[in-house]
Amino acid sequence: MAAAKKSAKKPTAKKIVEETELKAADVIKKSHLAGFATFIREQGVVGLAVGLAIGAAAGDTVKKLVQAFIDPLVQLIVGSQAGLQAASFTVKFGNRQGVFLYGAFVSSLITLLATALVVYLIVHLLHLDKLDKAKE
Repeated sequence: MAAAKKSAKKPTAKKIVEETELKAADVIKKSHLAGFATFIREQGVVGLAVGLAIGAAAGDTVKKLVQAFIDPLVQLIVGSQAGLQAASFTVKFGNRQGVFLYGAFVSSLITLLATALVVYLIVHLLHLDKLDKAKE
């Protein structure tokens, strides 16, 4: 009997770790955590979060770029940035009137287009658009 007990193999530390990892993996697969982990992995949420963080950090830089280079161009064309933002026209019907502040919209549109152009150029020139792999 003593020989039979000695011949049975004792589990090694590596075997115990592997079994524990398998049990942990089974628990994760059976829980809601697995669905969440799958969602994160399949939908690229981590990449989205990284992109959002970088985009937020780059937002201030793009704003400064617009203020330094685009706003002076607008000032050359229309006179002044403040003048552009204050541009409006008034429509009167009888004793009523409506004031349309189109200048603020045009100024905001110029900033949006300049921001989009800068982001496009950064992504395109640094070939960041090639980093994503195609979804299968």
